Amino acid sequence: MRCPYCQSEDTQVKDSRPAEDGAVIRRRRVCPDCGGRFTTFERVQLRDLVVVKKSGRRVPFDRDKLMRSFNIALRKRNVEPERVERAVSGIVRQLESSGETEIASDEVGRLVMEALKSLDDVAYVRFASVYRNFREAKDFKELLGELGDGEEVEQ
Repeated sequence: MRCPYCQSEDTQVKDSRPAEDGAVIRRRRVCPDCGGRFTTFERVQLRDLVVVKKSGRRVPFDRDKLMRSFNIALRKRNVEPERVERAVSGIVRQLESSGETEIASDEVGRLVMEALKSLDDVAYVRFASVYRNFREAKDFKELLGELGDGEEVEQ
């Protein structure tokens, strides 16, 4: 592993321990050249996934991009980081175990919406407004009606 500080290719592992309920290995590393310390995470990747965009363009699946989407939707919301990590890991596991190597971006968006709905209603509405491309206030009203289990939203 290359040192992020001095780019030396000779770093040493000082400590390894499981993280995220054993799904990840956390490693503390030190660089013998500059003395810099940093942490890396190692996780299982079952297969290389490709996301097929609406335009037909294919891009490699990026777990970090998925995490950023959650963090943007959850900005300034009181949701524990562990719950977010479990949701992201769950989505990745679902995608990897589906047996498909190409996943439609709509499917990824649907899974994110499901996860956000169980984490935080406000984050769910934020994400849905972008994902469903809301254009008018009535689009929000309809979504809020869905959140209220079909109850009418009062004005």
